[in-house]
Amino acid sequence: MDTYHSEPATIAANINTIYNRLSKPELFQAQIEANRDRLPREAVENLDKIEFGPDSITIQSPMGPVKISVDPNQSAAPQRLVFTAAQSPVAFNLAVNLTQISDTETESVAALEVDLPFFLKGMVGKHLAEGARQFGRMLAMLPYEEIQ
Repeated sequence: MDTYHSEPATIAANINTIYNRLSKPELFQAQIEANRDRLPREAVENLDKIEFGPDSITIQSPMGPVKISVDPNQSAAPQRLVFTAAQSPVAFNLAVNLTQISDTETESVAALEVDLPFFLKGMVGKHLAEGARQFGRMLAMLPYEEIQ
């Protein structure tokens, strides 16, 4: 399994708050709708392709739905939250690794762990690395204290 990491990012929130919010994807639906007018146009155009559940996210893709679910067996609260592909053409995990810096600051690193055939690795590896970096930046920008 190959792993692609984001850069470490500092989040202005407690590690427990971050873990608790991220482990309940359905909390983000209301936040996204409330901030729809602030999102980039391409993101708004794709909102209807994403469905948030109590412990999963489903994204409609050209290859069919891709569903990732919180994996309690690989997660370790509050330091590591792992989403596993429950429905996907390729096996992968999306992990969020958290390290408490202080009561009000946490460092996060996102990791995309994917099992790719060797011939695909060269073609999509740099895209996956960029996706992991972008996911890490997005994690750092979320307003964890506002999400209820």
